Amino acid sequence: MTTALVIDDHREAADTVCNMLELLDVQARAAYGPREAMLILKDYTPDIVFLDINMPGVDGFEVMSYVRRFPHMENVPVVFVTSDDQPETIGRVRKTGALLIIVKPASIDSLETALRKAGLSN
Repeated sequence: MTTALVIDDHREAADTVCNMLELLDVQARAAYGPREAMLILKDYTPDIVFLDINMPGVDGFEVMSYVRRFPHMENVPVVFVTSDDQPETIGRVRKTGALLIIVKPASIDSLETALRKAGLSN
């Protein structure tokens, strides 16, 4: 079964994405903020990560940089999920090597597209 980690400081947003992923037969786990995500990722390797950008303290770009330092996470696809659709933000996302960006609110179709692009769904 495909596994995913959803990182978002808003519990409701993270839980909603997890629930939609479950409908797509993905075992989804939520991390409610960057610190929790970093602790989880030390010992856990999901097949894909869905990452919010705007979080207090440490933003999604910093989390992405940290995540890539783990050898077991080097090739795990990361999808940014954000309400910030400004051209500067989209440009920064492209420079990170992220798979793609989904503008909130995420839809089941956008999640399915991300999974397909990652090679995790038909």
